[in-house]
Formats: sequence, structure tokens, C-alpha cells
Amino acid sequence: MRDLLITAVVIALIPLILRTPRFGAYVWAWLSMMNPHRAAWGFARSFPFAYLVALSTLIGFLFSREKKPFPVTPITVVYLSFWFWMSFTCLFAMNTPEIVLERWIFVSKIHLMLLVTLMLIRGREQIEGLVWVVTASIGFYGVKGGIWTVLTGGGSGRVWGPPDSMISDNNGLALALVVLLPFVYYLYQVSSRRWLRWGLVFSGVAICFSILGSHSRGALLALIAMAFMLALKGKRPFLMSFLIVAVLTTAILSMPEIWASRMESILNYEQDASAMSRITTWTTLWNLVMDRPILGAGFRTDNPLVFALYAPEGWEGKVLVAHSIYFEALGEHGFPGFFLYLGLFFLSWMRAGKLARLTRDDPEFSPWVPFLMRMVQVSLTGFAVGGAFLSLVHFDLPYYILAFVILVDATVRERMTGVPVKREG
Repeated sequence: MRDLLITAVVIALIPLILRTPRFGAYVWAWLSMMNPHRAAWGFARSFPFAYLVALSTLIGFLFSREKKPFPVTPITVVYLSFWFWMSFTCLFAMNTPEIVLERWIFVSKIHLMLLVTLMLIRGREQIEGLVWVVTASIGFYGVKGGIWTVLTGGGSGRVWGPPDSMISDNNGLALALVVLLPFVYYLYQVSSRRWLRWGLVFSGVAICFSILGSHSRGALLALIAMAFMLALKGKRPFLMSFLIVAVLTTAILSMPEIWASRMESILNYEQDASAMSRITTWTTLWNLVMDRPILGAGFRTDNPLVFALYAPEGWEGKVLVAHSIYFEALGEHGFPGFFLYLGLFFLSWMRAGKLARLTRDDPEFSPWVPFLMRMVQVSLTGFAVGGAFLSLVHFDLPYYILAFVILVDATVRERMTGVPVKREG
């Protein structure tokens, strides 16, 4: 039944996507982050819905009159440079050509569709539509996991993400939910319908319980960092600080002893095998980049050759993934890739702040643009902290957050100048 339902929904959307490719950008975001077909048990589980939607979107895009010029700004220039550099390092990768090519295709389709999205969406209504799709796609698992955590007491297991996805494990989903929370708050603030606002309040509380129910230590640190930044960037800092502390304290006190014991291991990481394996992996990747500082190892450093050559003396453990966005970017693409990756988020943070200040007194853009841009900064704070412990360089969600900045920037520029934005001015 699930297979037929998901298939019927996607097939029914194809004509709409061909006529209005903007909806293809929404459907692609939904499929790529929620992975609804993974909830099926039959043919739909492995059916290439994403490719079908991508092809329909590209065809509609080629013939659409709605497409806008590509917004050329410092952010998009660095973005394209990062994609180019990742492609270039593939030529010198230490992994097998088959694995490298598979990874490159996986990464490139994410960025290609995001670039198309940047040329299809403009204006508050369309941007908020994308925010809704992104938030609901991953927030679904947060609400589901939060309810499960409360009903089970949080001690009978962990909250997991959609299978066969970038956030299938408990840590990945938890960080994605931390990154998502500021946008739940944004949608609550801009929504006018009472039932919708109460639904978003419920969702936010459930997501907090889901994050704790994941038993992810990195996500807890990210949640605390994000919460303090949210209090600073919210409309009422003191009230927000009080509410956040109250909600987090209540949620933490309701968690079982097994959860508290796991969180306490943060302070005693030397005795934790998981933490020590991360440190060993980071040491391995640092040794790698000292030997190959420009090119790194290319895609997928979790291969036997890398660990055979660069693992610390005495390490005879298994081959591991980077467990850090910083070491993943550094190990795969060397120092150039590392600085391009960091530059992407730094420029987005700075531009978000500038847009918030620029539109603060503009009745056309205030308060939605300043508030959305502040929530982008809050979200990036959570990702910067939690990402230090997870391999999520190639996860869609952070790039969509950057897209919010690019799309708002393009909208503001086009409205102020009266012409589509073509270059940074």
C-alpha cells in the first residue's frame, strides 16, 4: 500500500513539475531529505524517484519562462569553486575509481539540483515554501522520534533517521534536527493561523525530546550552543533564554539514568572507545594531509590504504569514516578544499548578518528577512559545533541553509535595483 501511495504521489506531480519546474525543486528537496520511499517495503523502496523528479525539473527548467539569472555573488563563486575542487581531486584519489565515481555522482547531483533551485525561486512566498519543505521533511522524524522518546521514557533505545540516508544513524538525525529547530521557530513567528502555531510549538518540543532520545553526545553540545545563540538572536532575548533553559532542563531531567551516564562520558572521553576511535581517525587524516596537503585523498578516506599508510603506530582497528566535517573536508580535498568549505559558511554567516541589518527598516522585507537571516546564523552555529563529530560534508541540509541566504540576497537585490541580479554589486 505504501509503495502504491508514494508512487502515485510522485507520478501525479510530474506534469506539475514539467509545467512549473519550481515545484520540482520542492519535490527534490522533499525526496532527498525525507526519503519517503525508504518507508516502503516493496518496489518503491529502490525505485529512482529522485532521478525521475530531477529529469522532469531539468526539462521544465529548459523551457520555463520563470527561470532567473544565476546569482553571481561571493558565496556562489566559492560554492562553484568548492564543487570544482572536489571534482579535480577525484583525478588523484586514493580510493578505487569505481567508489570515487559513485561518490562524485552522488555529490554532484546534490549541487546541480541546488544550483537549479537558485534559478527558480525568488520572493518571500517561494522562499518560505522551500523553508517549509525542508523543515517538514526532516522534522517529521523529529516529531515521530520525540513522541516515541516520551512514550518509552527514552531508555529502551535510540531515535534513528530514515534508512539508507545521510542521517540514518542516531547522531546524524540528531544534528539535522538541531540545525532545523531555528526554522521551526521562524515558521512559528511568521505563521498567522493559531492551529498551525500550536502545531509548530508541539513539533519544536517533540524535536527537542527526539534529539535527547538519540543519545547523541555531539548533538547535545550542538543543541546547547544553538540554544544560547537562539536566545541572543530571538526577538525577546531574556524571555527566549528563560524558555529555552526551562524546556531543556525539563527534557534532560526526564531522561533515564542510562542517558545521563552516556552524556557524562563526554568528560571522560579517554575511557570511551568511540571517542578514542574518533581521535585516532583525526590523527590519521592529519598525517594524510601533511603528506598530501593540496589534493588530500579524494572522496572516501575510509579505505584500507589511507589507514595502512597514515594511521598512528599500533593502530590495528577497523577503517573508519572521518567523524568530523572539518577533518572530512581536509582529508578528502586538502587545505584548498578545507578553506573553500569553511569560506562557504563564513561568507554565508556574514552575508546573513548584513542582509538582516540592510532590511531592518524596510517595510517590504522587515521583519521576515532580518528574522530568517538571524535564524540562519543560529542554525549554522549548531552545525558548526555538532558537525565537529560527524561526517556530513556532503549532506544536503546545510547547503539548503546557504541557499536561503543566496535566495534572500537575490530577492532583495532584484527588488532594490529593479533588474534580475547577475553579478555582485
